[in-house]
Amino acid sequence: MYNIGIDLGGTNIAAGLVDRDLHLVCQVSRPTGLPKTPERLADDIHDLALELLEQNGLAEADVGCAGIGIPGTVNQAEGTVEYANNFGFDNVPFVRLLRQRFACTLLAANDAGAAAWGEYLAGCGKGTRSMVAVTLGTGVGGGIILNGRLWEGCNAAAGELGHMVIHTGGRPCTCGRRGCLEAYASATALIRRAEEALADTPESALARGPIDGRAVFAAARAGDETAARVLDAFVADLAEGVANVINLLQPELLCIGGGLSGAGDQLLEPLRRKVAPLIYSRYSRRNTRVELASLGNAAGIIGAAVLDRQEDFS
Repeated sequence: MYNIGIDLGGTNIAAGLVDRDLHLVCQVSRPTGLPKTPERLADDIHDLALELLEQNGLAEADVGCAGIGIPGTVNQAEGTVEYANNFGFDNVPFVRLLRQRFACTLLAANDAGAAAWGEYLAGCGKGTRSMVAVTLGTGVGGGIILNGRLWEGCNAAAGELGHMVIHTGGRPCTCGRRGCLEAYASATALIRRAEEALADTPESALARGPIDGRAVFAAARAGDETAARVLDAFVADLAEGVANVINLLQPELLCIGGGLSGAGDQLLEPLRRKVAPLIYSRYSRRNTRVELASLGNAAGIIGAAVLDRQEDFS
């Protein structure tokens, strides 16, 4: 028996077949093609799942459960997506539409929560009982695992770690507030910092090509002083957010995922150094470990596929 995991993104939809040992056996994807009606999007997701089964010689009866990670606020009990700005969803019965199309049980969660659940069960969080995942991409997302369960809050909106304020009255954020972690520690924020710094130091190596997150890390590795200053400020702000999460929840593990985590130790080591003096429990014999996520893009698919396993850890 297999489960299907679906990672719904604004650019692509990815679906994967996951076995009982939490291995991603096969994966397929297609462009999301927004804008699109909820009904059409539900059709496309089901068609992609059928394509996955056909490629592996399976029928819907061979699937125990399907799960989907959705970038928005997911009310699983009512089968609705209460809000997903990239899709134009506002109290849309999207989960119910999917359940009408799938023959197996279908479960849903926020996409960052699903990725955190995947890391918890099959990645860097294996063996822990509490974990927080922070994802650094276009925005800053998060997922919280407490006592072996994905913590979604009273309204399935928990885990929006990117929208804690770290600079009162600071940079405007997409959520409408100012000074949020996302406005300082996302890939978007890193690029903006680099562009601003380049305006003052046009001789920087950053001027040699398009600026993205990888370019900033690469320039800093090559000894570019401007890129190094940009990264230092970026990591300092990220450390403030990470320390706030640790002080609030004291999880066994906090993992860093998303596109920027590909920088590896160049990100992780300075982050650890900056976090250490900021946590209230810094004199304790045991403290939260800060690590890199290990599953990459597979985390969301695997986590969505095994949302039904939460009862096993209650």
